[in-house]
Amino acid sequence: MGTEQKGHSAEKLGVVFTVRVIEGGEQGFLDLYDQLRKSVARTPGHIVERLGEPVDDSRQWVITSEWKTAEHFFAWQQSEEHRALVAPLRQWVDSTQSLRYRVVKETLGVSS
Repeated sequence: MGTEQKGHSAEKLGVVFTVRVIEGGEQGFLDLYDQLRKSVARTPGHIVERLGEPVDDSRQWVITSEWKTAEHFFAWQQSEEHRALVAPLRQWVDSTQSLRYRVVKETLGVSS
């Protein structure tokens, strides 16, 4: 069984961003993502980011990130650097969706 953490985790913001990459656009998307992750890694308030590759033929990639607060995320999202980095995204994807949520409970797994 994992352990539940309260307190500071209640302020964290989680973001799920899904992108449907166009057929044949994987390498272009990955090159762009490499630039994005370098930018986000040096952003105040950023905790972690993960890129998930589809295991089927959906071409639906998932980017998840966690932030200390919503304010940290929105400051980065509204920055000029972020806008410049995501502008070329349209050439590699045909649809996107962004979900943002406040983390209210967090359960950690038991280490093996």
